[in-house]
Amino acid sequence: MAYVLGIDVGGTSIKAGLFSDEGQLLAVSKVPTGSLVSEAAFAQVTEGLKKLVHNNGGDPEDVVAVGLDVPGPVDEKGEVGLLPNVMLDPSGLKAALLRAFPEAKLAFVNDANAAALGELWQGTARGAKSMVLVALGTGVGGGIVCDGKLVAGAFGAGGEIGHITVNRDETLVCGCGRCGCLEQYASAKGIVRIYKEECEFENQEPVKLDGPTDTLSVFNAAREGDKAAEAAIAQMTDYLGFALSIISTVIDPELYLIGGGVGEGFDFFADQLRASFHEHCFAPSASARILPASLGNQAAMYGSAYQALQA
Repeated sequence: MAYVLGIDVGGTSIKAGLFSDEGQLLAVSKVPTGSLVSEAAFAQVTEGLKKLVHNNGGDPEDVVAVGLDVPGPVDEKGEVGLLPNVMLDPSGLKAALLRAFPEAKLAFVNDANAAALGELWQGTARGAKSMVLVALGTGVGGGIVCDGKLVAGAFGAGGEIGHITVNRDETLVCGCGRCGCLEQYASAKGIVRIYKEECEFENQEPVKLDGPTDTLSVFNAAREGDKAAEAAIAQMTDYLGFALSIISTVIDPELYLIGGGVGEGFDFFADQLRASFHEHCFAPSASARILPASLGNQAAMYGSAYQALQA
């Protein structure tokens, strides 16, 4: 049997999925790592992956592809750029993996792009030729697929839709150093921030929040008629719909998928988001569908495995 490994690289561990070459997820394993910059760390990863394969009846030579998604830019040649949130030596890890799995093709892919590929391969977007995944989490990421192929960009910045400028009058600085980015309004942090500002404007006490990214409490408050929460969500959906309308004038995808932690509230804000998109979009693009993503936090594992198979 031919096996494929899809590896989600994080700051303190990797999460690996073992797949058949047809896309069936067979098993998942988590390997604590720390910094991936030494031969000892690489060996810890490869031994953990070999164990995962062995426990499911395979040998290292049966692995035909290994894909890794990383939290940073990966260009169209598969070269990894700056990785601000993880200590990783890509070339060293690549060499260790190729030694461990000598029959495998290997590919790196950005984590949000990987999630898009995962949804295309085995998720909601299966069968679509063009789609955009919008990952609404602590920040806002994205993955773009055109004619069945990932758009990584010449410099690895393809899909950075969180940094589309949606408000040129904003004075608050985004984490990227610019102002008025979509991420400032549609991320979990952005929604909670706007909610607190609306509470001050309405002269009301905010509901109890479990940290600066607790959008679940904001959505629940809106369901119960909290005016500040309703205003925050209305602002989020307006800016997000506007951003999608901009993307449509360039990419014109048939499908948008909304994922990430904020995406778990999709059922509550879906109608508002679709209305905003239709209000702002170029008329020929109005038929684009906006749906929830389906693979959750396993989407990137699926996508990295798929990218490696394409190699």
